[in-house]
Amino acid sequence: MLNPVTDAVNADELIKMALKEDITSEDVTTNAVMSGYVKGSVSLIAKADGIICGLHVFERTFKILDGNTRFEFFVKEGDEVKSGMKLAEVTGDIRVLLSGERTALNFLQRMSGIATYTAKLVKLLKGSKTKLLDTRKTTPNMRLFEKYAVKVGGGVNHRYNLSDGILLKDNHIGAAGSVKRAVELAKEYSPFVRKVEIEVENLEMCKEAVEAGADIIMLDNMSPAQMKEAVALIGGRALTECSGNVTAENIKNIIDTGVDYVSSGALTHSAPILDLSLKNLHPVD
Repeated sequence: MLNPVTDAVNADELIKMALKEDITSEDVTTNAVMSGYVKGSVSLIAKADGIICGLHVFERTFKILDGNTRFEFFVKEGDEVKSGMKLAEVTGDIRVLLSGERTALNFLQRMSGIATYTAKLVKLLKGSKTKLLDTRKTTPNMRLFEKYAVKVGGGVNHRYNLSDGILLKDNHIGAAGSVKRAVELAKEYSPFVRKVEIEVENLEMCKEAVEAGADIIMLDNMSPAQMKEAVALIGGRALTECSGNVTAENIKNIIDTGVDYVSSGALTHSAPILDLSLKNLHPVD
């Protein structure tokens, strides 16, 4: 989840970058029709069913432009929303409402879309012990927001970045020379409190990873039958994670394999946005 102290600073910088991308010098369209301050109000409307996520980012986008902008929210973070629902009323300088609209909606639609898709996959795993993880397959400069959205949708965050955990993938194994050597080198380099995860593609590599003392073994692109066999081979000596093009269409195949975690890049790279709109802008007294 977004840390209210440390992440707020990082979020502000990212929001400002997005605003600068959209307004390099001025909003010529708004300035053409609005020569000065006029107080106005606009409604945030859901145009599809889903999970709302990113209300605080939506709000902060406008407040960076003008701290006097006011918000009345009719839903809470993580709520299910229905098409046609009025989610919020935003009041302030009409110039700010117009200039901040697209950037604020881009954040809110993207984050809500990820939360919605994540919730769908979590529901499909219901009844199993398997927990749903995200990956580092995020939009550049959007990871903070996208991984937060996964949490709101009921998923679990994998490592945040390359400094956050050891995950030995196929090319790391190739660089080290073998599964065993890669695990040995990782354990020598890292402090004892840090877990070592390694990706394996077959049962032979899986056995080698167990014997090398890996803490977490990722079963990559294995069939459900192979995963079940690998879980039995590991026998609780390491945590298990499976990966490889996991989507809403095939995640049910994993339920009976017994893996502890399933990671899905689709949560952040393929989730469709939740359609939202700012409508009915009008002057107010």
